[in-house]
Amino acid sequence: MSMNTKIIDCKTHIDEEGLKKCGELLRHGEIGIFPTETVYGIGANALNETAASDIFRAKGRANDNPLIIHIANFDMLKDLVEEPSEMEQKLIDAFFPGPFTLILRKKKNVPSIVTAGLDTVGIRMPENEIARKLIEYANCPICAPSANISSRPSGTKLEDIEEEFDGKVAFMIDGGMTTIGVESTVCKVINGIPTILRPGKITPQDIEAVVGTCKLDSHIFKCATGKVESPGMKYKHYAPNTKALMVYSENEEQMIELVKEHLTENTAIIGFAEHKKYFPNHQFYVYGHINHLDEVMHNIFTLLRQVDHVQADFIIIEGVKKEGLGIAIMNRLIRSVSYNYIEK
Repeated sequence: MSMNTKIIDCKTHIDEEGLKKCGELLRHGEIGIFPTETVYGIGANALNETAASDIFRAKGRANDNPLIIHIANFDMLKDLVEEPSEMEQKLIDAFFPGPFTLILRKKKNVPSIVTAGLDTVGIRMPENEIARKLIEYANCPICAPSANISSRPSGTKLEDIEEEFDGKVAFMIDGGMTTIGVESTVCKVINGIPTILRPGKITPQDIEAVVGTCKLDSHIFKCATGKVESPGMKYKHYAPNTKALMVYSENEEQMIELVKEHLTENTAIIGFAEHKKYFPNHQFYVYGHINHLDEVMHNIFTLLRQVDHVQADFIIIEGVKKEGLGIAIMNRLIRSVSYNYIEK
């Protein structure tokens, strides 16, 4: 699969004509890359089986890993899924549009390649204006996983992924750096209780505030096996090429000691701004301040890619507390180090 990839620049203003052309390409079975508020996606017409299968080929993605369908309006939702339950409707009303994917019962017109053969499908309505306009111009729902070669860190700016997909997609839309930096929260209502299958910006507390209850799936911090209903549950994900270790302790001094214990001469560190001073002789990449987890979330993936370019022998990453936004951050970091982490 080799094609001339068009680059559409929407960093400072939206190129309406460019988006219209991209929408037309999607409607007619091409695939392309576009920004959302979470990460960049690689999209296809969700009702076109051949186009959807091109995504798996371009990413090198296993076809038992379902795709999320992105919609621009509620008419599209009605065309794709059975009538939502009362609880599902409350979640839709609260979190669409936004960084939230809800698993619903699919209608027969949704190709099984999109859902990995399941009778459910993840649906999301992005709040990013470029993404929404693109879907409207395509006039069809868009299935899209994150734009990265499978197992690599997701793309939060086009420069990070451009090379990986040049010639494999019909277009790339450059919308600058994404605002959130990790993929959407994926939720399924199980026995009347919203259950988070993949954590994201929408936290359990956010969901509880709306419907009074929320659970975390047991695989949030470990690998799932067999059929999974959400991306990001089963395979090695978000990983740099360099071997990496994550360390975490609630005791800040102990966390600094854990980093020191595992340093080699050529170790790169990804950690908090407050800790940089303790490692003057090592390459230290600041992903945020201790009390600003939204900064950490925003910077994780681009830093994991950046560190790969400095030819360190080893990467040590400082972890965060598994609560609030920290649940999503730790979920991504644990997978990025292939479950190689120490928590004390």
